[in-house]
Amino acid sequence: MAHSGVMVGRGRLRTVQVGIVVLAAIILVFAAFRLINDIPHVIDGTVPAEEINREYVAHPWLAYLHIGPAILYLIGAPFQLAYRIRSRHYTFHRRLGRVLLVSGLVCGVFAVIFGAFYSYGGPVQAVASVVFGSWFLACLVNAFRAIRRDDVVNHRRWMIRAFAIGIGVGTIRIWIYLLTEADLLNFPDSFAAAFWLSFVMHAAFAEWWLRTTPHPPG
Repeated sequence: MAHSGVMVGRGRLRTVQVGIVVLAAIILVFAAFRLINDIPHVIDGTVPAEEINREYVAHPWLAYLHIGPAILYLIGAPFQLAYRIRSRHYTFHRRLGRVLLVSGLVCGVFAVIFGAFYSYGGPVQAVASVVFGSWFLACLVNAFRAIRRDDVVNHRRWMIRAFAIGIGVGTIRIWIYLLTEADLLNFPDSFAAAFWLSFVMHAAFAEWWLRTTPHPPG
């Protein structure tokens, strides 16, 4: 029975790891498209024809102070959460953690600002950006406070909560595709629904994971 439980746990972990890779890939692809689309307009001082792209070009510093650190955070955070890496390379874990904490805080602050004032999906999306962006920041701050007290268990728990919200951006893209392809919502309205669906799902999943997955030894 114990062996069976370990196998189930490993299978569940592997499924989550695959999901993280897929969502991270989605985020990176869309970030690349964002750069390809925005840079020529920013350099030439032109306005994109598509409304969804205009605010990024009109406010590039605000947008990319969110996007740039966010990419660094999403690439590095899985290494921080990997038990083997942090147990075998603790110095690397601590140094990378400092970098990712700063990156997460910067991207979170600018996500809240940009989302509050320039949401393509309107006020409903703006509220979601502020609510879950603030929750992301609160998780990072609590994770930092916990590790300062040498409370490793709660440090890990808060970091998992933060990462669940961060990687949720990939799920937003999936929901937008599903909602528009099914003709349930038009493209702008799908953003508001996708933000709420994705972030609520990810926040709930993080809590379920923390309740059902024990803290690794050491």
